[in-house]
Amino acid sequence: MTDRPRSRPKTRIQRRNSEAILEAALDVFSAQGFRGATLDQIAQAAGLSKPNLLYYFPSKEAIHIELLNGLLDVWLAPLRALDPAGDPRDEIIGYMRRKLEMSREMPRESRLFANEMLQGAPHMGATLSTELRTLVDDKAGVIRGWSEAGRIAAVDPYHLIFSIWALTQHYADFDVQVRAVLGAGRDPYDEAGPFLDRLFERLLAR
Repeated sequence: MTDRPRSRPKTRIQRRNSEAILEAALDVFSAQGFRGATLDQIAQAAGLSKPNLLYYFPSKEAIHIELLNGLLDVWLAPLRALDPAGDPRDEIIGYMRRKLEMSREMPRESRLFANEMLQGAPHMGATLSTELRTLVDDKAGVIRGWSEAGRIAAVDPYHLIFSIWALTQHYADFDVQVRAVLGAGRDPYDEAGPFLDRLFERLLAR
């Protein structure tokens, strides 16, 4: 019986095909959601036959989980980078800016994550209540400490983090709506940056 390519070091062609499948799946899942996506769509987008795709990944769910697992570390990196020793406003506004830039540069990934949440997080539920919650608890404690020390205004640290997620990822998840309302010739990210800077500066001011 032939081993699957993941049971031994991958060849250059195997790595290329795996990457092509994941890249195609990111397009399909971000547009169709997990339920709407099919293996046939992913195989066609990757330029492979369906049997060839199944040689690398045994199911649609396996591809989806691989994408989500790869995304999580990238998605949480800006929050992990929040430095307790830094200037509070610089750290919080810097975090917001990094999240906005991620929405500009990684809109498909943002929509993939949003679709998973809208479906009730069937593949990430355990991670949300463990790894994500632990990280948010830790950074909320840092923000609360800054508030209690009088270095920023008194804010609920959890809802501050939630508001940053909402006000940055909206531009990726609702890109069509945002661009339709703004009209042609306007860059929502260029406009959002200064607006959100002012918003959070005022929110955090003592």
